[in-house]
Amino acid sequence: MTAPPPLVDIGLNLAHHRFDKDRAAVVERARAAGVVHAVLTGTTVEDSAAVLGLADGAWSRATAGVHPHHAETLDDDALARLEALSRDPRCAAIGECGLDFERDFSPRPAQERAFEAQCELAARRGLPLFLHQRGAWERFAAILSPWMDRVPGAVLHCFTDGPEVARAALDLGLHLGITGWVCDDRRADPLRAALPGIPLDRLLVETDAPYLPPRDLTSAPPGLTVALLKSRNEPAVLPHVAAAVSRWSGHPLPALATTSTATARRLFGLPSPPWPTPSS
Repeated sequence: MTAPPPLVDIGLNLAHHRFDKDRAAVVERARAAGVVHAVLTGTTVEDSAAVLGLADGAWSRATAGVHPHHAETLDDDALARLEALSRDPRCAAIGECGLDFERDFSPRPAQERAFEAQCELAARRGLPLFLHQRGAWERFAAILSPWMDRVPGAVLHCFTDGPEVARAALDLGLHLGITGWVCDDRRADPLRAALPGIPLDRLLVETDAPYLPPRDLTSAPPGLTVALLKSRNEPAVLPHVAAAVSRWSGHPLPALATTSTATARRLFGLPSPPWPTPSS
């Protein structure tokens, strides 16, 4: 039996309550599917503390940040707590941070202040940025641009835009994280059009589980059912996402797996386990 290609899930919301009953099994299923590392996503100060507590430092590390939906919560006290969390050796990046002008769950001035503060924190701590952007590209790029030469890297997580924004993001120096959104025939056309223009060494893959289950799943990894995966995504489906990214980008899957894994390890400071190199 051919071993699955090693992959890194750069966006896993492992502290989400939907994993409360079987979190350990979720991790074991991911490992069995070839997910050799995961970066656990922090979206509030409390959530960041939770994912850092779940991270083991070997298979998983975590981000510490405040999502734009919660930007109003990032007062001086919360920022100090976030900085303290960022000093945990299991902290791989600052974020999820950025701007979301589609839902506007926090006022835009608060979003911009929180984003700027977290960019400054990442620069001061020497950590990469784990970013979110929806419907706000011009302001997002204007705020982020001055910080890009002061942080060791940045990934625009769950990228869903088309070729124009992809080119602008690449010009800014960003890596792009691709989720199961690419599998959705209803809304993935812009992303699919963008993928061939994204260099292999800028592509990262993620599930954003438990969100964004691939809509085209017809089979499930061992221990899971398609019905469950339609309602709750898991990192075990990352090979399915990677295969779709390979198909729409034109990058062969072995090369995508090898390069995205190496890039994620370098960007997030992940250790190197003794996995076999997939054949080309």
